[in-house]
Amino acid sequence: MLSVLILVPLIGAALIGFSPSGISGKFARGVALVFASIAFLWTIVLAIQFHPGEITQQFAESVPWVDVLGLNYNLGIDGLSLPLLVLNGLLTSIAIYSSDESLQRPKFYYCLILLLSAGVTGAFLAQDLLLFFLFYELELIPLYLLIAIWGGAKRGYAATKFLIYTAVSGILILASFLGMVWLSGSSNFALATLNATTLPLATQLLLLAGILVGFGIKIPLVPFHTWLPDAHVEASTPISVLLAGVLLKLGTYGLLRFGMNLLPEAWAYVAPWLATWAVVSVLYGSSCAIAQTDMKKMVAYSSIGHMGYVLLAAAAATPLSVLGAVMQMISHGLISAMLFLLVGVVYKKAGSRDLEVIQGLLNPERGMPVIGSLMIVGVMASAGIPGMVGFISEFVVYRGSFPVFPVQTLLCMIGTGLTAVYFLILVNRAFFGRLSAQVTNLPRVYWSDRIPAAILAVLIVIFGIQPGWLVRWTEPTITAMVNTQNVVATVSLDKAMGTRD
Repeated sequence: MLSVLILVPLIGAALIGFSPSGISGKFARGVALVFASIAFLWTIVLAIQFHPGEITQQFAESVPWVDVLGLNYNLGIDGLSLPLLVLNGLLTSIAIYSSDESLQRPKFYYCLILLLSAGVTGAFLAQDLLLFFLFYELELIPLYLLIAIWGGAKRGYAATKFLIYTAVSGILILASFLGMVWLSGSSNFALATLNATTLPLATQLLLLAGILVGFGIKIPLVPFHTWLPDAHVEASTPISVLLAGVLLKLGTYGLLRFGMNLLPEAWAYVAPWLATWAVVSVLYGSSCAIAQTDMKKMVAYSSIGHMGYVLLAAAAATPLSVLGAVMQMISHGLISAMLFLLVGVVYKKAGSRDLEVIQGLLNPERGMPVIGSLMIVGVMASAGIPGMVGFISEFVVYRGSFPVFPVQTLLCMIGTGLTAVYFLILVNRAFFGRLSAQVTNLPRVYWSDRIPAAILAVLIVIFGIQPGWLVRWTEPTITAMVNTQNVVATVSLDKAMGTRD
C-alpha cells in the first residue's frame, strides 16, 4: 500500500515526460495535478485505516534489495510520519495547481515536481537508513533544477548555493549512518535493528555531531541558514511553497527519527546546548525578518525562527514537547505555504514585493481586499493568535519545554513577540494606508488565485479550534518513542550530568 505513494508520482512523471512534445502547459499541469491528487487521496485512505493506538510501524513493506550492502526496501508509517505525508500530498497538489500555465518547458517542470514529491514521500516512509538517504538525495536534483531554470534573476547563484549546502548535508548524514552500522556491528541498515543497539556515549556524541550538522543545514539552523533566503527569493511561488512547507521538515524529521531516537544518551548530554542553539536561531531569524523590505525574504527568515521552536521541543525531549514539535512542523507547513502563496499573488499582480513601493493593497475598490484579508489571517496564525493552529502548536512546545529549559523557553517566547512585530510591519506597510501610485492599476485577482490560500486558511483555523484531530494520530507514537528510548528530560539529564561527573 505504501509503495503506491511513491509509484503514483513516478508514473505521472514518466507519462508527462514521454508525452508528445507539442502538449500545452495546461494539459501537462492537468495530468500532474491528477497524479498528485491521487497520491494525496491515498494518504487520506491510509490515515483513515491507520490505528493511532498501535505504536509499531503500520502497513509495513519489506523486500530484500542489495544484500551485499545490507540495503533493504523497508517501508512503514507511524504517528510521526503520517501527518507529514498528508502535508506533502496536500502541498504538492496546491503547488501544481498554483503553477503558471504559460511557463516555459512545462513537461520538464511538472516531471521534476512529481519526482520531488516521490523523493520526499520515500524519505518519510523509509525504515532503512540507507534507503532514507537515497530518497533524501533524490529530492536534491529536482529542486536544484526547479530553482535554476524557473527562478528569478539570480537563480543560478541561489540554486548552486542550495546544491552545495545540501550536498554537504548529505555527506555528513551518510557518514553518521555508516558509522552507526559499522560501530554497532549490524549487518544491515534497518532502523529496527539499530534502534535496539546501544553504543558508548563517546561514540554516540561523534555520530550525533554529523546528524546535527547535516540535518541542521536542511532545517536550516543558524549559522547554516544562509542558503534559504536566497533560494526562497529566487524560487517561483509554487517551489517556495514546497520548500518551506515540506522540504524543511525533512531536517526536523531526521533529528527526531535518527538523532533523538537512535542516540538517546548523546541527545540528553547535549540537550542544553541544543536548547541554546534553538534560542539563537529563533532570535536571529526573527531579528533578520524585521530588517527586511522584501516580503518574500521576510517570510523566509520567519521560517528560520519558527523551525527553531522544533529544536527547542526536541531538546527538551518530553512527550508533550516532542508532540508540540510535530504540531509545529505541520503548523509551519500550512502557515508558511499560505504566506508564500499570498506573497506570490501580490508580486504577480503588483509587480513588486518591496514594502517601500507597495502600499494600501487592502483598498476595497482598487486593491486586493480578499488577498489582504487572507494575509492578515496568515500573519495572525504565524504570530500565535489563539484560535489558530500556530497558537496551539507553540503553546504545546512551550508547555512541554519550560519544565526542562525555563530560561531558553522564555527567550524563545520573545521570538513569538518579534513575529508579531515584523508581520505587523508587513501588513501595515503593504496593505493599509492609501494605495501607492506605483500599483494603482492592478490586474484583476481571480478566485483561482485565492482558492489555494483559502483552503490553507480553513485548515489553519480548523486545527486551531480542534487540535485533537491532529494530535490523535501522533500522540501515542511520540509518547512511546520518548519513553522507550529513555529520553524523558529529567531522567536523561540526570544521566548526562552523572556521566560528566
